Amino acid sequence: MERPALHGLRGPIAATLLSLLCVLAWDASGLDLAAAQWLGTPGGFRWRHDPALVLWMHEVPRFASWLLIALLVVAVRWPVGFLRQVDRAGRVQLALTVVGSVLVVSFIKTHSATSCPWDLQAFGGVARHVSHWTWGIGDGGPGKCFPAGHASAAFAYLGGWFVLRRTAPRIARRWLAVALAAGLVLGLGQQVRGAHYMSHTLWTAWICWSIGWLVDGMAALVRARARVPERLKPGAVPAQPS
Repeated sequence: MERPALHGLRGPIAATLLSLLCVLAWDASGLDLAAAQWLGTPGGFRWRHDPALVLWMHEVPRFASWLLIALLVVAVRWPVGFLRQVDRAGRVQLALTVVGSVLVVSFIKTHSATSCPWDLQAFGGVARHVSHWTWGIGDGGPGKCFPAGHASAAFAYLGGWFVLRRTAPRIARRWLAVALAAGLVLGLGQQVRGAHYMSHTLWTAWICWSIGWLVDGMAALVRARARVPERLKPGAVPAQPS
């Protein structure tokens, strides 16, 4: 007979592996540079300094994301709205997932040797195009551009689906759809400006989803251990007969 826990893992495992294959397929296609060339010119990217794009695709979403993170942290103690349906452990998991996703993406980006499209020689910069798979090899530019840090302002919330699906599946689906759509919009906005390639956006989405999955797995182990009677836990002292 199939164990319920295993059955519950099948969907996320399939989604994680299938999305990884899609991202790898995009990487292998070589379409990153082609898309950038369609948007940019030897003189640069027309929309790089566009005030509306900078404001609504960069500054406002970043502020809104950090504000929402602060609200999620506060909601651990004082939940509001649908978060009242989530127990305290779930609210802690949600906050940790979002913060962890932002920090991991930021860490990878900070140590990346990959430069942004607007830094390439083809678009008026100094860098040459080098795949982000050539780890540790510089491209002659400033680097620190992979993956898409700005898109993580939305993709970091993907892991909320793992928390909400247990008590509010309909809200979980909407949460997932909004996080995906917002992340893609932010990623495309940055690509129009020449700040990132499509692969940067896709990898950010996959990393954030995977972090949500891993945190959920660890939380499940903690819950399972908490349900084990004390007498059955490793190292427990057997009760002495009276």
